[in-house]
Amino acid sequence: MFARRVQEMLRCPLFRLGTRSSPRTSGRIVPVGSSATAGGKIALLERGIILSSVAYLAFETYKWKRGQTVVHASIKVEDIVEQADYLYGSGETIKLYELLSQYKDRNDAELLWRLARAARDMTLLSTTPRDEKKRLVYESFDCAKKALEVDELCWAAHKWYSICLSNVGDYEGIKTKIGNAYIVKEHLERAKELNPKDATTIHIIGVWCYMFADLPWYQVKIASALFGTPPSATFEEALTYFLQAEEVDPHFYSTNLLFLGKTYLKLKNKSLALDWLTKAKDFPARSDEDIEVQKEATDLLKSLGEKI
Repeated sequence: MFARRVQEMLRCPLFRLGTRSSPRTSGRIVPVGSSATAGGKIALLERGIILSSVAYLAFETYKWKRGQTVVHASIKVEDIVEQADYLYGSGETIKLYELLSQYKDRNDAELLWRLARAARDMTLLSTTPRDEKKRLVYESFDCAKKALEVDELCWAAHKWYSICLSNVGDYEGIKTKIGNAYIVKEHLERAKELNPKDATTIHIIGVWCYMFADLPWYQVKIASALFGTPPSATFEEALTYFLQAEEVDPHFYSTNLLFLGKTYLKLKNKSLALDWLTKAKDFPARSDEDIEVQKEATDLLKSLGEKI
C-alpha cells in the first residue's frame, strides 16, 4: 500500500508536469506538444506571449537552415534563443528539440536549459517510443546539469535541473526518487531566490509541500524505516507558496487555483475552499489540463453540497 501511495505521489504535477510555461517568465501555461490553433494563438496572446515580427523572421530563417548540414559557430546565441522561444511558444516541441540539439555542444546555459526542457517535453509526446523516452529523460538531466556547471546563477537551470532530476528517479527506483526529493526542493528554492517573479517555480514548491504533507502518519513511519528521515512539510507551508504564486501572477494557472481550494479544505476553511474551487471551475479552459481541473473542482464542489 505504501509503495502504491508513493507511486501516486510521484506522479503529481511536481514530478510529471503536463504543462509548460512561457520561455521568459515561466508564468504562462500552454499545452505541451500541441500545435497552436487560431484559438490557441489568441489564448497565448491573452497570456502575454507576444511574438515579435523579428521572432517570426528568425523562425523562417531557422526553417531554411535546418536543411543545411553544417552548423556555423558564428550564429549568435541570442538568435538561436529567439528561434527557440518562437517554437516553444508555438508548441512545436519536435522542431524545437531538433533546433537546440544542433547546439548541444555549446557551453551556454541559456541554450542548455532550453534543450533540457525540450528533451523532457519530448518524453510527454504520445508519439515518442518508450525506449526513446528513457534516453531523453537522461539527456534532459545531463543538459540541465551542464547548464548549472556553466552558470550556477541561471535560475532556469536550477528549475529544470530539479524537474529533470525527479524524472530520472522514475528509472532508478522509489528510494532514489524520495532521496532526491531534498535536492529537488533545494534547487527549486534556489531558482525562486534568483527569480522571485516566476510564479510556476513557486507553485511547484507548493505542490512539493502539499504532497509530502498529505502522507498519512503511518506511511511517514514506513518511509522513515525505509529512507531514514523522509521529506516533510505542512499544508500551511503549501498554502503560503500557492498564495505567493497568485500574488506574483494572479490567475496564471488553473491548477494553482485548484490546489488553493484543496489546501483550504485540508485546513478546514470551507468558505475559502469554496471560493478558490469556484475560481478553478470557472477558469477558461485552454488545454486538456484546464478541462481536468474544471472537472475535479466541480466534483469537489458537489461533494461539499454546492449546486453546480
